[in-house]
Amino acid sequence: MFEKYKKYFLSGALILGISSFISRFLGLVRDRLFAEQFGAGRDLDAYYAAFRIPDFIFNLLILGALSSAFIPIFVDYLSQKKQKEAWHLTNSLLNIILGITIIICAVIFVFAPNLMFLIAPGFSETEKDLTAQLTRIMLLSPIFFGFSNIAGAILTSYKRFFFYALAPIMYNLGIIFGAAFLVEPYGIMGIAYGVVIGAFLHFVVQLPSVYKLGYRYKFVFDYAHKGVQKVVNLMIPSIMGLAMTQINLWVITVIASLISVGSITIFNFASNLQYFPVGVFGISIALSSFPKLAEAVSLRKSALFKDTFSFAFSKIMFFVIPISVFMLLLRAQIVRLVLGSGKFDWEDTYLTAQSLGLFTLSLFAQALIPLLVRSFYSMQDAKTPVFISIVSMIANIAGGLILSKYFGVLGLALAFSLAALINMLLLFIVLRYRLGDLGDSEITKSILKTSVITVIAGVVCYCILFVMANLVDMQTYLGILLQAGSAFVVGAGVFVLLAWVFKFKELGMAKDK
Repeated sequence: MFEKYKKYFLSGALILGISSFISRFLGLVRDRLFAEQFGAGRDLDAYYAAFRIPDFIFNLLILGALSSAFIPIFVDYLSQKKQKEAWHLTNSLLNIILGITIIICAVIFVFAPNLMFLIAPGFSETEKDLTAQLTRIMLLSPIFFGFSNIAGAILTSYKRFFFYALAPIMYNLGIIFGAAFLVEPYGIMGIAYGVVIGAFLHFVVQLPSVYKLGYRYKFVFDYAHKGVQKVVNLMIPSIMGLAMTQINLWVITVIASLISVGSITIFNFASNLQYFPVGVFGISIALSSFPKLAEAVSLRKSALFKDTFSFAFSKIMFFVIPISVFMLLLRAQIVRLVLGSGKFDWEDTYLTAQSLGLFTLSLFAQALIPLLVRSFYSMQDAKTPVFISIVSMIANIAGGLILSKYFGVLGLALAFSLAALINMLLLFIVLRYRLGDLGDSEITKSILKTSVITVIAGVVCYCILFVMANLVDMQTYLGILLQAGSAFVVGAGVFVLLAWVFKFKELGMAKDK
């Protein structure tokens, strides 16, 4: 049975991974347009600060319901052949969430200027006014995401990943459209309009597949429904955990606004770059594993749960460990190639590259956290990840306040990495304490083998990097591209070759697929 699941897993992970790669690549195109047009200045600082409020609403009200609560309950109805009940639950939950979201967005729209001192106290009055205007525009996006993420949760539950995976690509295309065509007539406001367009496209692209599965919208508010009650009960601790994450990001924004002009932008640029492999591998594999983990819990098959977990854990580490090393070695080249143009100057490049290097120290931990959290969610336990997220949030805030005094924006990146390591370790320790052996020997063996060949590949990558620096013109884009590209291709080639020579099962499974 588990062998059959591997094929489904690889199919789902492949679709999600490829789409995530395309989406993240488009995200890099988006950031390059941002950097070229605005540099690391107050306009982009205002945009990223304004993003905090609609992102806060989305994560708490929408993502909080879906990531931990809706999918396990919906899957449970499907496994019991209660499709009609599943659709009733869907409509009730959708209407309740959207109703609350619209009310909150309307209130914040009215009082946005009064909230800016809480978001970016280091801004001038003019900058706060700009941030308030951007916030008001982007408040439309959580409403579209409310529809979109319910649709995505349905598709995920049915293991239909294609259009679900296409949605983030459409979102980034919307933002790129705003940056490419709306900035000239509207300035930084054009990017905010792009966010709203992207959120709308995120929603629209999933509708045909959901309709085909049999979903029909109905205007019902059945709060007393058992399924709705279960979702709400599960949402509460999840919302608390996501609130901690959002408070964490809010505090980082506040601190960054007080450091220097461009600090918010630099932190976000570096975070987006390092999040590329987290999204492509960590989140994709976790998402494709989640329905199976929830099914294993529903059917009380602990062996299937552990096999699924160890299988996904090993896959994440196999991909992320070498990527972390390559990103660390090539951090300066990555930033110069992706962002180094237009108004993005050398100081911006240096600080972003150093921040990226500090982020990569916890890249493996960040990639594992989605899988670990969903392992708890599949058991309908949202409380444990909440408590652990509170601990990591406190560590991040304390570290950010202390380290930023000595290292500026680099201190924020270092504090973030340390908090991610704490979060991952605590999640794994508690999960293992609760379930016992999680396939420890397989996981340990996979990590050790991957680490050994990664070190060899990393040394080769560094040597090629050094050699190419003397063979190309490092003052040109082409020269940097040739240096970084050669180092990465040779280093990655050595990694794959060694994995093949030593018969890593990860390569065998990829081949089977």
